[in-house]
Amino acid sequence: MPLSHVPPRRAFWARTLSGWLGALAACTASLAYAEPGVSPRQLLIGQSITLQGGKNEYGNDVQDGIQAYLQTVNAKGGVLGRQIVLKTLDDDNSTAKAAANAAQLLEKEKVFILFGSVEGGPSTEVAKVASEQKVPFFGPIAGAPGLRRPFLPMVFPVRAEHRDEFRALLQYSKSTGGSKVAFFRSDSDNGAAHLANVKLLCQELGMELVADLPFKSNADDARIAQLAEQLKNSGAQLVFNHGGIGAYEKLIRAAKSIGVRSTFNAVNSGSAQLAKHLGPLAHGMVFSQVVPSPWERKTAMTREYQDVFAKFKPGTDFSYGSLEGYITAKALVNALQLAGPEPTRERLVQGIYGGSPFNMNGLPAVYTREHHTGMSLVDLSIVTTQGKFRH
Repeated sequence: MPLSHVPPRRAFWARTLSGWLGALAACTASLAYAEPGVSPRQLLIGQSITLQGGKNEYGNDVQDGIQAYLQTVNAKGGVLGRQIVLKTLDDDNSTAKAAANAAQLLEKEKVFILFGSVEGGPSTEVAKVASEQKVPFFGPIAGAPGLRRPFLPMVFPVRAEHRDEFRALLQYSKSTGGSKVAFFRSDSDNGAAHLANVKLLCQELGMELVADLPFKSNADDARIAQLAEQLKNSGAQLVFNHGGIGAYEKLIRAAKSIGVRSTFNAVNSGSAQLAKHLGPLAHGMVFSQVVPSPWERKTAMTREYQDVFAKFKPGTDFSYGSLEGYITAKALVNALQLAGPEPTRERLVQGIYGGSPFNMNGLPAVYTREHHTGMSLVDLSIVTTQGKFRH
């Protein structure tokens, strides 16, 4: 019966009841999406990453790979009907700024989770904020020891850690007759933790650490020259780093100029950029890698990446950084799907633990309640006389 035909008193209560029901429905819908960063149409993901205003080549490459995959997923409808929206802040490779960015993303931007930092120092600071606020931090693209030990229940790395890369580089050197080692590392808490791991590995493998080469991010030419002299006097047969490719390039050039005959190898971070900058000086360098070759089509993951990335960035070279970003974004989407149609942070974590090991097109990543292994892939590549990487 139309309300116009209902007695006035009944019509009043009908309208009142209708209003209450409408308000209740609106309230229920609001409560259903009360989780920060979750709305009926999108998932807001927070990211603090080292781009340095576009000057950080490795960070830019990583971001290109992340965006290539997320745009592809969004074009197909997103995750269970929600678009993935990435809110990105540049930490400028500053630990203090990374921590402030993480706090801003959680407290002001109200993101669902944190994701995808690069560089060990900034990533470790984001991990601290995430742990304090009990918010998942998924896919830090760094090999820092503090992301895994002590165990952090809210931090989910995807790539292998630097300690496994160090082991691969040391084992290779030992197999070719090397026994004396020099380690180029940041003069920081993070660098000190890496140094402790290198000492343990040398002891385990029967090798000797003969030179600890710490550097500050603002190390000038005079400091680099001092480190080159220290290296020359140490008799080290192998030198390797854990990051800081700009400073490492300077050390290699300074050491070569004074006749240092040590073999210089390196970890994955910024490997393509370092080899490009060094030119002929990089020929024969061995790099540890945590993803397959981005230029070869030998794996299903690389074939997928190449096809998608070529459409996203036509004419742009493939790189280790963009492939690592792509794989990490793929793992993120896997985790978001496990959170279900009504995602919460708790459901995301429980979904990660309750599901099968992640499988990024043939590359598994494992997470348990006691240890977040992620991927265990560590490979070695050598720079040829043509400046190409051969695995």
